[in-house]
Amino acid sequence: MITPRTTGIIGVHLWGRPCNIEALTTIANKYNLKLLFDAAHAFGCSYKGHMIGNFGNAEVFSFHATKFFNTLEGGAIVTNDDIFANKVRLMKNFGFSGYDHVIYLGTNGKMHEVSASMGLSNFDNIDEFITTNFCNFKLYKNELENIPGVRLSLYDDKEKYNYQYIILEIDKSITDITRDQLMKILWAENILVRRYFYPGCHRMEPYRSYFPNAGLLLQETERVSDQVLLLPTGMTITPEDIRLICHIIRFSLKQGCKLKFTI
Repeated sequence: MITPRTTGIIGVHLWGRPCNIEALTTIANKYNLKLLFDAAHAFGCSYKGHMIGNFGNAEVFSFHATKFFNTLEGGAIVTNDDIFANKVRLMKNFGFSGYDHVIYLGTNGKMHEVSASMGLSNFDNIDEFITTNFCNFKLYKNELENIPGVRLSLYDDKEKYNYQYIILEIDKSITDITRDQLMKILWAENILVRRYFYPGCHRMEPYRSYFPNAGLLLQETERVSDQVLLLPTGMTITPEDIRLICHIIRFSLKQGCKLKFTI
């Protein structure tokens, strides 16, 4: 996929699980490309003992309200390149150097005080957030083991994770009901699970108009987009809630043939 027009590579640490950083670094160096990482899911996670945020030319974190560590809105660009860091600082403040001296391209990317205050407050409790997420993950894992056609995304015990995403993949070729049918059942019980990265970008504008047959080339994207289900976690969910959610999932999958005709 690398052509003379290619200037960089973006790796994505999906669900907080690092992508193959070493392989991407080798390719970027070979072709003299910039290497950036989308670390929106990976705050507090590690790769081979080193914290995410130390790789490539830069990594970008999200502190959106849906994240376990949030500032209501916003995020952070992190880099070990001092020259690049200085450019980013100029860009986030209209390109100003000093009071009225504009020396670089700029936009308004400053974080306001309320968001900063929220972030500082969350820092005081970040270990508790991660511990709770980990306990929730373990309980989901125990409750959802050995269900045909259902796979829970797991984590490497050797690394650090924030465990903020509990991800199921529902294989409709094995289960009697689809991911979407299971989602409707859970929503009917006021359990707000969600499809994640749905639909694929190729099915959104403007891409679906530019490339109407992209789905034929993106079979893996299509498969994952139709299987992924995000389950509730966080500080407000209780072990009893999780056991009930898992009970409904097991019951729905077991009764699939009977249920799917009424959904």
